[in-house]
Amino acid sequence: MNALDRKILAALALDGRLSLTDLAAQVGLSLSSCHRRVRTLEDAGAIRGYRADLAPAALGLEFAAIVFVTLNSSKVVRDFEKAVAELDNVIQAQRLFGDPDYLLQIVVKDLPAFQKLYDEKLTALPGMQRMTSTLVMKDVVINRPLTSALS
Repeated sequence: MNALDRKILAALALDGRLSLTDLAAQVGLSLSSCHRRVRTLEDAGAIRGYRADLAPAALGLEFAAIVFVTLNSSKVVRDFEKAVAELDNVIQAQRLFGDPDYLLQIVVKDLPAFQKLYDEKLTALPGMQRMTSTLVMKDVVINRPLTSALS
């Protein structure tokens, strides 16, 4: 990956709806060359996809929590991860080194909805030993494009 590829990625990270014509002009390439580079970046997995950045509060999801999970055995990792992936309100799940084992980011309508999810779904996840949750007061940095990391 060279500097031109990084310019393409930075531009698309800021605006994934850029037309190839506008992208080519912005990074100083011909349309065909730009298209070829974008396709190569997609095929290499550097570009995972394109999507809209939705505002949870505008969709009625005004309550956010972070849940730390410790499993009771490493034998249940696959089952736990599969079950977590099926929970729509889990918007991000990360496996961690050390203790705890996982960090889950959750959005729901309100506190009663979180309590219901917690009681009915989260506590029933495979291998659950311990959960600790904390409520999100406000988002300070969210979905930051990787543009500065590309430099």
